[in-house]
Amino acid sequence: MSSNAPANPPISSHLQGGYFNPLLRSLQAERHLTKDMLCYPLFITDEPDAEVTIHSLPGQKRWGINKLHSFLAPLVAKGLRSVILFGVPVIMAKDARGSAADDPNTPVILAAKLIRKEFPNVVVAADVCLCEYTDHGHCGFKREDGTIDNGRSAVRIAEVALAYANAGCQIVAPSDMMDGRIAYIKQALIDNGYGNRCSLMAYSAKFASTMYGPFREAAGSVPNFGNRKCYQLPPAARGLAKRAIARDVNEGADFIMVKPGMPYLDIISEARTVAPNHPLAVYQVSGEFSMIHAGAAAGVYDLKTMAWESMEGFLRAGCTFVITYFTPQLLEWIDEANAAV
Repeated sequence: MSSNAPANPPISSHLQGGYFNPLLRSLQAERHLTKDMLCYPLFITDEPDAEVTIHSLPGQKRWGINKLHSFLAPLVAKGLRSVILFGVPVIMAKDARGSAADDPNTPVILAAKLIRKEFPNVVVAADVCLCEYTDHGHCGFKREDGTIDNGRSAVRIAEVALAYANAGCQIVAPSDMMDGRIAYIKQALIDNGYGNRCSLMAYSAKFASTMYGPFREAAGSVPNFGNRKCYQLPPAARGLAKRAIARDVNEGADFIMVKPGMPYLDIISEARTVAPNHPLAVYQVSGEFSMIHAGAAAGVYDLKTMAWESMEGFLRAGCTFVITYFTPQLLEWIDEANAAV
């Protein structure tokens, strides 16, 4: 044997024997995407017969209440298990307190009642915020100097959350990022008999991201002054995100969420460590969805393959619940993958 021959690598260096076969590769994953993990965001407008294309979100639309059944029925037949509702008032008046958010005829309340009645096996979540309903486009009460009154805002958010629970929502999901709002909401749910009938999913680590642009077009929630950097988290703030997650757990959140997803996989992993006993959601936001579509349209990669890879990244980081606009396609792709086995 030549003295120049490389030394045999240690036994522990040989890894490929564990993933040379498709099944063996699958067994390397800690968790696999199922239909139960998927939640589909829906934009509900107060124009009853609306079906409005959202150009910056490929394949997505604003739906009027009269169009919901025909849209959802095929998805439910394919295995859709949960949706999250976002109200888009077009006709209803906006004001400083977001009065339309919990008006009995607001689109989220009407849609929740319809879905609970017509699709009883679909879990209905509702985003709880004020930005779509305020005349200034921010997520809470505005002081005269333009800053946000956190205390009043948190109390108001709790009122809206309770209204959605009253309408039949099984999950309320406050996205406003006001300090203390989880405690206010949890106490309101308990005091009104919803402590064991409505889950509280906190947007715990919601970052002040540039990736919300298409959503703000879809929901009509662009602030008409300033930005939301004083209450959404700074993108580089790992420690602050961990503190926010711990705070929401301590205040009674049943689920926690990280938003956006792909740029924040490290935060998802941190969240799994900070809150190991809580279900962990991720919101793959509008900018992520549109970016994947844009790359596929430019020939950079295959759409299905890239969408799958993004899901695998979320699950690898620790997520058990994925809010994504890819839900309709994923319901089909999961069936295709199962049929191919």
